[in-house]
Amino acid sequence: MKKLVFFFILLSSIGIFAQKKTMQAQVTSQNIVIDGKLNEPIWETATTASNFVTYEPDNGKPEPENQKTTIKILYDNDAIYIGAMMYDDEPHKILKEISQRDNFGTADLFGVFINGFNDGQQDFMFYVSAADVQGDCIMTDANGEDYSWDAVWISKAAITEKGWIVEIKIPYSALRFSAENKQTWGINFFREVKRTRYKYTWNFVDNKLGTFTQQTGALEGIENIKPPTRLFFMPYASYYLNAGDGQKTYGTMKGGMDIKYGINDAFTVDAILIPDFGQTKYDDQILNLGPFEQQFNENRAFFTEGTDLFNKGKMFYSRRIGGTPSVEPDLNDNEEIIETVQNVNLINALKLSGRTKGGLGIGILNAVTEKTFATIKDTVSGETRRTVVEPLTNYNVLVLDQRFRKNSSITFINTNVTRNGHYKDANVTGLAWDLNTKANTYSLFGNAKYSLINDLVDKKGFYSTVSFAETSGKYRYSVGTDFVTKDFDPNDLGINFYTNYYNFYGNANYRILNPTKLFNTFRINYNMYSEFNRESGKLQDNNLNANINLTTVKNNYYGGGVTFYPLLTYDYYEPRAENRYIAIPRRIESWASISTNYNYPFALDLNGTFNVFDETERISYGFDIGPRYRFSDKLLLTYFFSYFRRNNNKGYIDNFDEDDNENTPNKIIFANRNVITYSNTLSGKYAVNSAMTINLAVRQYWSYADNKDILDLQTDGSLTPYTQYTDNKNSSFYSWNADLSYSWWFAPGSQVSVLYRNNASNFERIIDKDFKDNVSRLLTNDALKHIFSISVKYFIDYNAVKNKIQKRA
Repeated sequence: MKKLVFFFILLSSIGIFAQKKTMQAQVTSQNIVIDGKLNEPIWETATTASNFVTYEPDNGKPEPENQKTTIKILYDNDAIYIGAMMYDDEPHKILKEISQRDNFGTADLFGVFINGFNDGQQDFMFYVSAADVQGDCIMTDANGEDYSWDAVWISKAAITEKGWIVEIKIPYSALRFSAENKQTWGINFFREVKRTRYKYTWNFVDNKLGTFTQQTGALEGIENIKPPTRLFFMPYASYYLNAGDGQKTYGTMKGGMDIKYGINDAFTVDAILIPDFGQTKYDDQILNLGPFEQQFNENRAFFTEGTDLFNKGKMFYSRRIGGTPSVEPDLNDNEEIIETVQNVNLINALKLSGRTKGGLGIGILNAVTEKTFATIKDTVSGETRRTVVEPLTNYNVLVLDQRFRKNSSITFINTNVTRNGHYKDANVTGLAWDLNTKANTYSLFGNAKYSLINDLVDKKGFYSTVSFAETSGKYRYSVGTDFVTKDFDPNDLGINFYTNYYNFYGNANYRILNPTKLFNTFRINYNMYSEFNRESGKLQDNNLNANINLTTVKNNYYGGGVTFYPLLTYDYYEPRAENRYIAIPRRIESWASISTNYNYPFALDLNGTFNVFDETERISYGFDIGPRYRFSDKLLLTYFFSYFRRNNNKGYIDNFDEDDNENTPNKIIFANRNVITYSNTLSGKYAVNSAMTINLAVRQYWSYADNKDILDLQTDGSLTPYTQYTDNKNSSFYSWNADLSYSWWFAPGSQVSVLYRNNASNFERIIDKDFKDNVSRLLTNDALKHIFSISVKYFIDYNAVKNKIQKRA
């Protein structure tokens, strides 16, 4: 009998979880004070939403009785109000580390996810931690959570004897919804109890399905509201004081404005006038010995916020805009460059983005960079001249993304770079598709891209990829293939390293969907990959990989993997010459990783790698160690040390025409070298409160390549000794970056930022292996630069200003 009762309870539970929950919002005319108390009388009569369900790790299990969650929603003509009570029978154990916005640290969390069109396409997510820290993002199934998006809203969290409370006010200007009189929004609520790492949602989200945004509940009851005029101004003013040893100290003032305007209920225009990126995070430069440029993260807010549409098809690399000059100046005999720029100045930029009710997403981005010169000097006569290294340039991206059936899309993308005058132009067009079955169990993904470079000789290229995957259940798999022609070149506004190949790849994996007695999460992956040169058919890459990733019931992470390269392969990129290659021996690569539970004051990250080649004494190995200590809810320090060594690494150093005979193939010179890299990183955070933080970031980096033997690359890809080459091609690069910053969000959307920064870097051919001497010399020479800056930005909402004026009238 007990078994029968249990069976019916189980069936009832499954039925409830499969249903889309509905809750009612209640209109209010009362003034709601956002103070984390919920003491206005209207809260007592509002409808309550409850009965949360576990999302991770025990998916589908009801929330425990001692940690119930209740939600109430109110609305008026200006905003929606959320009141949430997170019960906890041990409120003294609630974790509440104070952190920066969008970085919740070690703290309990509450979130509300809103889709004003209720179409399962895109959620606006608003989070508040138990430490009263805000976070917000845009969520799509295709791109995940995009925390670069920031809205202006108000919240307050407070710890009580029964748990903790969150009160939120979200102005309609921060949302997107239709102009219909009766609104039905998609909505879900989220709670994370950090000390147990359990996550709950109000409407059940089944993790066996490959979608999150389509498993929301519904919010009804909102009537007779109108989408407001979404017009925001963000004026800013900044001051920079620059100094350096042996250099003149000077100060500069900057001012400008960002504008955001909602054309209608779906589309928004962002414009940046007189941009200022002076306080952008520095790039972590490395000693780059490879054939390709180093790829950097985008840290400029304009190019990260709300750019999910522009990232479709992976054709847009925003660092091209305002990046290094694209033109190499022609130097005559006895000439040298005495003055140039590292980055081209951005004149202005504009982007339009949004999605229609029918699911058509439209994105347009346009930016203009200024004409830039370098100064060249004749070392004999002393005369100087200026030459263009970057003409006036226009960058444009157009995206049309049609979604259908809530989980599939077909996308058209075009990127275009037009340079003034006779300089080269570039255009890339792509079509991408992401097709999923209605139940989100299988997907077909792919794209096709065509590039055209207009130069002295036009260049055309093609790239395509297609993959098929099972995306649900414990056992999943995927297979795919890529095809790339030799002249495919999207690099004027995108980034792509490898061309002229085709490949085949596959993956099979197993994961647990619910915790066991030992593990909260557990996943095993098996991968295979084969790549061939498109013209010669030679094998460029071939590997088999197996790895495991797991989290114990005590929330400690462990991972490890082994990759086998069982066949000789050929690298067509390292020689830096057409139709030349180097043979890469068979090898085995392995890694292991540990990350202890961050809930504890002390935690440790540890990673190690060990790689062995089928070549005498050629190995590489390294490790990272990262202890972190949380002294209090306000103070956190993290240190990270990295060491990596490559013994008997074979790499390109030079090429030339032997005896200046054009009929003789290029002589390509390699070196047998040891490459050693050290990196030290220290970061710290002290939070005065949830709106005011002091942050420290220090990075010291040193890497050198010590050439032992000079080698001649043969036409069959082998290397032979070459004693005639006598140039010193050793490499030593070391750098230092330090940032100390103060940030104060003194009003919603408004911030004061104070930054002190010093940095230096140096490249040498002579290797000084004294670590202490390297660092001290870098910090005491003329290369060390000091920058002190203050920036103030103020958020102005047109609606708020208009309402104040009307009230006064």
